[in-house]
Amino acid sequence: MKSIIVPVDFSEQSEKALKAAATLAKGSDAELLVLHMLELSPAIMSESGYVSQEQVVHLIKIGEKRFSDFLDKPYLKDVKVVPVIKHYKVFTEVNEIVKKHNADLVVMGSHGTDGLQEVFIGSNTERVVRTSDVPVLVIKGDEKEFTPKRFVFACDFKEENIPALKKAIEIAKLFKSDLLPVYINTPGDEFLSTDDAYDRISKFLNIAKLGLEVEIFNDYTVEKGVLNYSESVAADLIGIPTHGRRGLSHFFMGSIGEDIANHSDTPVITFKI
Repeated sequence: MKSIIVPVDFSEQSEKALKAAATLAKGSDAELLVLHMLELSPAIMSESGYVSQEQVVHLIKIGEKRFSDFLDKPYLKDVKVVPVIKHYKVFTEVNEIVKKHNADLVVMGSHGTDGLQEVFIGSNTERVVRTSDVPVLVIKGDEKEFTPKRFVFACDFKEENIPALKKAIEIAKLFKSDLLPVYINTPGDEFLSTDDAYDRISKFLNIAKLGLEVEIFNDYTVEKGVLNYSESVAADLIGIPTHGRRGLSHFFMGSIGEDIANHSDTPVITFKI
């Protein structure tokens, strides 16, 4: 890993993400690109939406001062930190920064149980998950030393998820984590017998040319299954594939995403498929 992007808004949540990213950067000798999106207040904009160059320069100078104070942290010692200020209104442009700097990972903070509607669905974090071409790690708690040992990766083991699983394997090696792939079997239309579930998994692994052991975990819903299985194995990280711009996968729609992203303190990493 060469480059990690951390979007920050100087909040407590973004500092938690910064701490986790610093640990990863030290472990992989990666550059840390700390990104602040300077949001322009409607109060300083004219009816046409125009903001003078002088006002923008003034705001950037204020942002630079706050940035300097925010990055004056002991845990950033010996980490190559590159501050980046952009005057965008939202975080949807983060993927442009990813491409420009050839970044390998985006790390963001989340309020977690403080309320999904505020920070995930319809929020900056959710927009980044939708648009990012690289994995997005969402930090929930205060990860002073982010060293996940047990990494659960949940998917339906359909062929489209092969790239996501291979990327998860790379991330697991980078984090020095034990990867625990799991298939959540639920009642209803998606229910498979144990034999049918293992048959699907076997075909998937043969196509992917991967030799992995996959656990089958039965539960009433996918979201409960992911959370309950992760708790049962004391997971430090949960990995989930997403469909990016085409809309989040079923793991990140409705109550499934709410349970995983909002009701768990375990960090979540998403992989675009």
